[in-house]
Amino acid sequence: MFEKTRLKLTAWYLLIIMAVSFLFSLVIYRVADLELKRIGRRQHLFSERLRTEFFKPPLPKSMMMEEFNLPVDVNDVRKRIILTLIIVNSGILLVAGLSGYFLAGRTLAPIKDMVDEQNRFISDASHEFRTPLTSLKSAMEVHLRDKKLTLAQAKSLIAENIEDVNKLQSLSDALLQLAQYQKPNHQLIGEKLSVREIVLKAIKKIAYLAKKKNIMVKYRIEDAVIVGDKEGLTDLLVILLDNALKYSPPMKKVIVESKKTDGSVLLTVKDQGIGIDKKDFPYIFDRFYRSEASRSKTTADGYGLGLSIAKKIVQLHHGSISVDSKTGVGTTFIVHLPVKQSKS
Repeated sequence: MFEKTRLKLTAWYLLIIMAVSFLFSLVIYRVADLELKRIGRRQHLFSERLRTEFFKPPLPKSMMMEEFNLPVDVNDVRKRIILTLIIVNSGILLVAGLSGYFLAGRTLAPIKDMVDEQNRFISDASHEFRTPLTSLKSAMEVHLRDKKLTLAQAKSLIAENIEDVNKLQSLSDALLQLAQYQKPNHQLIGEKLSVREIVLKAIKKIAYLAKKKNIMVKYRIEDAVIVGDKEGLTDLLVILLDNALKYSPPMKKVIVESKKTDGSVLLTVKDQGIGIDKKDFPYIFDRFYRSEASRSKTTADGYGLGLSIAKKIVQLHHGSISVDSKTGVGTTFIVHLPVKQSKS
């Protein structure tokens, strides 16, 4: 489809360029033709005047031109002009065709990338939804055929179904959150915020999960005031903390730090988990991406959307996010946020 559209766009480029070129060629030819006719008339008048003045018999046209250095044959000049215009237009056709094909590709490339990304997103989302739905369907079908189903088994089935429904709800919430931050006209509520307040609020939200996994969350905060969206920045830290807890074994630590630098605040979330392989670094912020080599070996629940949302939040605040990790040692996410938001 992309190649077909590219060829169509190239054809339109060519049509417009050649129409303009042909129009200019007609104008040039018309002006040149008028000038040649004027020269022809002057040549004729000059010849007639010579015959009248010198009372000579008419000379052949070629001899007169040679003798009196008259202009060359008008028809021959006209033919050369036409040939030149044809050659020039052929060159324009070739150059415009190649340039148009190249420019059409450049023009359509972002659209192609967006369509490909949307198709990947739909495919990945469908796959993620299909897994819990298949689990729900299979469990219910098996128990439905069991004529000796007991009350305890029915309760167990309901509990499993609720767990799958919770997964579906978690996935749909994450998708809605990502869609919200990716809206082209999404506006952040900029207000003066305390970094300490945001960090403590985020830690409070993940306290239950930390206690459940027996992981200690520590923080070292150099307080600062930044301008940003309170809910968005809280979501950012909750995502990074939740990610650290999911991939850390029990009895480990997660450390949150903040430091003031020149015109920005540095936030780091460090865990002592399984780490991330360096080959996965370029992809960890992609939607639905989960490392097969390391993180997928754990029993952590997740759909690979959290870090994608985190990156979008940071971008909306005109900041940057990066990762440093060593397999088997731990992972550190580093966030730089400007103290004042630009107006762009």
